[in-house]
Amino acid sequence: MTERNTRALLADIHELIPDAVCVVDEHGRFLSLSPAAERVFGYKPDELVGTPMIDLVHPDDRERTLAAANDIMSGQPRFNFENRYIRKDGSVADIMWSARWSEKDRVRVAVARDVTLRKRIQRRNEVLLAISEAAHLADTVGTLCVRIHAIVTGLLPAAHFAIVLADTHQRLHVQFQSGSGDGELLARAAHVLETGQVVREHLPAGEWIGLPLFAQHGVHGAMCLTCAPGARLPDTDDLDLLQFVSAQVASAIERKMLHARLLYMAQHDDLTGLPNRSLFHDRIDTALARARRVNGHLSLLFLDLDRFKLINDSRGHAVGDAVLKETARRLQRCVRAADTVARLSGDEFVVLLEHSQDDAVAQQVADKIRAALAEPFDIEGEPLPVRASIGIAGYPEHGTTARQLLRHADHAMYAVKRAGRHPPPAPA
Repeated sequence: MTERNTRALLADIHELIPDAVCVVDEHGRFLSLSPAAERVFGYKPDELVGTPMIDLVHPDDRERTLAAANDIMSGQPRFNFENRYIRKDGSVADIMWSARWSEKDRVRVAVARDVTLRKRIQRRNEVLLAISEAAHLADTVGTLCVRIHAIVTGLLPAAHFAIVLADTHQRLHVQFQSGSGDGELLARAAHVLETGQVVREHLPAGEWIGLPLFAQHGVHGAMCLTCAPGARLPDTDDLDLLQFVSAQVASAIERKMLHARLLYMAQHDDLTGLPNRSLFHDRIDTALARARRVNGHLSLLFLDLDRFKLINDSRGHAVGDAVLKETARRLQRCVRAADTVARLSGDEFVVLLEHSQDDAVAQQVADKIRAALAEPFDIEGEPLPVRASIGIAGYPEHGTTARQLLRHADHAMYAVKRAGRHPPPAPA
């Protein structure tokens, strides 16, 4: 093969190499580039000759790229160095470099491989793993949103971030918000829900982006963020990644909300919404542990409604259910938020009073309950008198376990019922 043929063959091979071969002078300017440079950087080779290499590097990667270039020029070859370049169309390319320095020619010779697709898949997998871990570790939707905020701002710095969710009546609620709040956040989020599309708006505070959160039966919220003025705006790849993130976030939130609903249903009475027997036992066991630790006192009230079976039989179960729901509502009004009102079964209710100093406090609450229940119930437009028998037990004088306290209060309640008398309510 002649020298001319050899040069022609090498030129053909140069054309076929999918990676860009670049020669950069000691001042950092491109001297020559192979034809693959157009595929990698988006510029024709002639457009880049004489251009400072660093001008194409992503601003966030310039400092470490210059440091790597200095290492190469000092005689340390670099292999598989990764940074980001801005293509001619403004998109971001992930580049893997291998480069050496030629002291004789005073140039850097480098091969650039476009690894954008691989990095994109890698980032998506990392995000998917991070969101999966966040959903596993978070115990509520609120704590999940906090973790999601950290994930999203790790991908794209945001001056303001919020997650807005719609309830069953399509009312919007800000589930999480960071940074300076947007007074029109709910209105903007409502527009995202209405369109089901990504919404971008240029605001005085920066570029606002809203992404819909799709649930199984439609859009159930929006993920919103604001890029501060002067910050790098999201490009097409960023938006693609954010849409991927929003889809994973929507799925994670939906699963967490479903889990919360199932947990609520398992621990609360369907009719009244009060804690059921299972949750009550958790509460009293926890309260007893606290009382033992500080030598404290707690009281337990056990009550049922007198002649409730007669109400059910004569007026029907719908009226009976209405009485039970109203009873639950009045009981909750008689205690503090820290106390527990639970429905054990049928017309049996218990009230757990933590931090009560003695049974005198419990007696005052019992009197308050009797007074509240003495007010006629307005059921289907007719007043219905309801009375309750109440038994009281206190820790530690009547027992040291939940079972002992319940048994004592139950016996005390039936003693009141058998006697056929009810102490009069305390004067208001």
